[in-house]
Amino acid sequence: MKRPRWKRLSLRARLGVLVAAAVAIAVVLVSAISFSVTRADLFDQFDARLQSYAQLAAKTASPAEALETLRSADNHGSGMGSGRDGGLTVQFLSPTGEVTGTAGAKSVIPPLPPEAPVALGALGRTSDTRRIDGDRFRVWTAQRSDGGTVEVAQDSEDIEDTLARLGFWLIVVSLAGVVGATLVGRVIARSALRPVDDLTAAAENVARTQELSAAIEVTAAGEIGRLASAFNAMLSALSRSRDEQRRLAEDAGHELRTPLTSLRNNIELLIHAEANPQRQLSAEDRSRLLADLDTQAVELTALIGELVDLSTGERPSEVAERVALADVVGSALERARSRWPKVSFTAELTGAEVLARPAALERAVLNVLENAAKWSPPGGTVQVTMAVTPDAVRVRVDDEGPGIADADLPHVFERFYRADAARALPGSGLGLAIVDQVLTQHGGRAEAGRAETGGARFDLVVPPAAS
Repeated sequence: MKRPRWKRLSLRARLGVLVAAAVAIAVVLVSAISFSVTRADLFDQFDARLQSYAQLAAKTASPAEALETLRSADNHGSGMGSGRDGGLTVQFLSPTGEVTGTAGAKSVIPPLPPEAPVALGALGRTSDTRRIDGDRFRVWTAQRSDGGTVEVAQDSEDIEDTLARLGFWLIVVSLAGVVGATLVGRVIARSALRPVDDLTAAAENVARTQELSAAIEVTAAGEIGRLASAFNAMLSALSRSRDEQRRLAEDAGHELRTPLTSLRNNIELLIHAEANPQRQLSAEDRSRLLADLDTQAVELTALIGELVDLSTGERPSEVAERVALADVVGSALERARSRWPKVSFTAELTGAEVLARPAALERAVLNVLENAAKWSPPGGTVQVTMAVTPDAVRVRVDDEGPGIADADLPHVFERFYRADAARALPGSGLGLAIVDQVLTQHGGRAEAGRAETGGARFDLVVPPAAS
């Protein structure tokens, strides 16, 4: 379907057309109103003079006397307009409407057609326009004392010429205004859309070069300024996201290299042993090698799963809902007890509701519990407590392990960070990074410190659900 021509115009063209149309309409309206007001004022003054003439003529005995009286009253015809006697004509009519006498510029004033509109005035006086010998005359009719009427007519050519000249110049001014409005509209459109052009150029440059650090300078105010600021914020967010993805890929490649190399070496050892009968492995060595392969495969699977969780966790698909945090922690405790039977888990849970994604929050709690169990000695105890304040709900996990070194505390939630003491233990270095990410998505935070027992302490803080 073909779009209308208006919608195919550029934004600059649309703005220019709108500005030009608005100014043009204003100019035309002002000109039309000015012409109408001037025309009405001129004819009102003309009719007022004719009315005074008719009133004087109604007191005279004949048209000739009336014309002479009007000339004297008007200072010998100085205000009667152009032409002989200013185009003034006086005509008497009998009560039956018959012409009884005429004096002035025209020999007779034709009667008013029955269908012609007449403006009725006070005391029965009327005003109208009639054509006499092709000219337009304004006629005022007044009652005489003998029951007849008197008609005073005067040529309105001067007024019509004046109005014609005024109309011509108003048309010229209107056309000039329209042309000027078009030019002004283009200038305004170009000036108003210059920040948009800058944004467009910046966006095209980013699309062409893939360089996300090319921010634009915010010089405009209002909506354009907000748009520019939002564009810069979007570029910054995209740049951070791309840097994080690159760092995640680099770290993941580094972490995956070690287990993959170990797997490859063990597999190659098995292949060489099978290919060389004189270098057959003993049953004990073979079992130990296969167990090592199984352990490495499990760790590699866990690492890949945590990488997937960490990379997709920034776009959660689970819907947040109002849940009891004690139920989430209790479910995580049951899973941790089944996985770590040699460690004791104690809990003091308190009723509190939070707005959360239950599965993600349970995963975060479980990661902290498994980290605590991994560092706890056999028979050790992991203690879980909850505290509720008006601003936050806190889940605290204390273990009886060696604790976190002061040098490691600032880095425990970083991706792939592993303390020197943890390098010999299984793990990917991503579990606590997932905890920090999940808590941040819920508007909370994760904290690490030292417990009173000397072990590690982790606090998971989330805001309570609004009541």
